[in-house]
Amino acid sequence: MKNPNGYGSVCKLSGKRRKPFAVTVTTGWNDEGKQRREYLGYYKSRREAMVALADYNNNPYDLSAGKLTFKEVYERLIKERFPKISKSNQLGYEMAFRRSEPLHDIKFNEVRKAHLQSVIDNCDKSWGTKKKIKVLFNQMYKHALENDLTHKDYARFVELPKNDTKNSRKPFTLDEINILWENIHRFDDIDSVLIMIYTGLRPGELVEVKNKSVQLDERYFRGGFKTEAGTNRVIPIHKKIHKLIENRMDPNNEYLITNFEGNKLSYYVYYHEKFKKIMQQLELNHRPHDCRHTFATLMDNADANKLSIKRIMGHAAKDITDKVYTHKDIKQLLMAIDRL
Repeated sequence: MKNPNGYGSVCKLSGKRRKPFAVTVTTGWNDEGKQRREYLGYYKSRREAMVALADYNNNPYDLSAGKLTFKEVYERLIKERFPKISKSNQLGYEMAFRRSEPLHDIKFNEVRKAHLQSVIDNCDKSWGTKKKIKVLFNQMYKHALENDLTHKDYARFVELPKNDTKNSRKPFTLDEINILWENIHRFDDIDSVLIMIYTGLRPGELVEVKNKSVQLDERYFRGGFKTEAGTNRVIPIHKKIHKLIENRMDPNNEYLITNFEGNKLSYYVYYHEKFKKIMQQLELNHRPHDCRHTFATLMDNADANKLSIKRIMGHAAKDITDKVYTHKDIKQLLMAIDRL
């Protein structure tokens, strides 16, 4: 049976081909009333080609989108998403994209479930990293469907392995904290570990603290990201680390934690070139996020005000309705931190 006018057609190409059936569709008409036609794709069987043609007619999309690569769709996604998400989430997207390098130059509409699954299966990182990669895939296909860049979501078929990882976060013991204090003048950057322990900062937040945000006289600074409650929050300065922070504040540097040249550190460099070396030198077995876990444990053991703990750590709470901190608020946070 002949297809309706403008519906498109399927034809078998000559010669020996892996996908001999070509589908063409009408994309418009010229000034003379003749159809402008464009290839939709090539298929192994006539049936597969007819299904593709029917799918296109049920949900037509811009065929020029079929020329976009995986990388180009990612670039379109982050242009739309990044202004709406935290710095932490942006870093997660960037990491997941790097892990998806085998897909970068493949046309997005030629990516299939097997391609996506292979990225997950061949990733030698943690389950959490694999989950972030799948989140990226989900967001890319959501963006593609919303903008008529594709007509099928292959990301929903991707499977994550079973999460066998156990929560390995463990707080520093009091003896270990004493070891840090005893060696503070022996090894560089031990002060940064203690600053995290006494502020609850995430390691990624630590390297983002700017000197101009620090109010030494009033014993607080602003910092943090990741969540709405955590972004640009007030963090009180415990008396024990007041001098450590003061010594760090070089007027020639923009950031509190810097490299030897006074420039900003990335989390990756801080972890591998500073934190890991400190742990090895002191024969301690901890990761940077253990400092934040230590802070939460110490505050809880000291019976600090629960709401103050949430505010300092940047956890959302029903009681927190805005980002305005009064002198009374800051005084309460200082009272809470001084219980350590």
